[in-house]
Amino acid sequence: MSDASQIRIEPARPEDVPLLLELIRELAVFEELEHEAQADPAELGRHLFGPAPKAAAVIAFHAAEPAGFALFFHNFSTFLGKPGLYLEDLYVRPAQRGRGIGEALLRYLARLAVERGCGRFEWSVLNWNQPALDFYRRLGAVPMSEWQIQRVTGEALLRLAGQK
Repeated sequence: MSDASQIRIEPARPEDVPLLLELIRELAVFEELEHEAQADPAELGRHLFGPAPKAAAVIAFHAAEPAGFALFFHNFSTFLGKPGLYLEDLYVRPAQRGRGIGEALLRYLARLAVERGCGRFEWSVLNWNQPALDFYRRLGAVPMSEWQIQRVTGEALLRLAGQK
């Protein structure tokens, strides 16, 4: 049951990096991707709070307890000629689910996208995560079934960059 009066969302601050890393690791376990969770505290802090931030994060609290987070960044739509807001990760701790925290995080970011003149608010979801897919549909999100995400990482990225 949702109790919006108990939910508070705040922009992450540099001193929140340890909490963010804890939440990121919990997300990785949930997604069965803990082997990919390699974020370093100093590097994460630099990319979120350094002189040229590459992303931003917000933390959701329920009754003063850290309940989840969202990490996002801006992209750009050449077709719209406007920036977009891309949600990289959204996570709500299992004990906190069902209280409206995920929806509050999405609404917070949607308002931020509108305030910043974004033409899109996008994210990816694992195809096996049916509860999340159902939740996103209820909020009006539509799948982009004709698009596939492509990724180059690690050794393949170094080879593509001509550095290996």
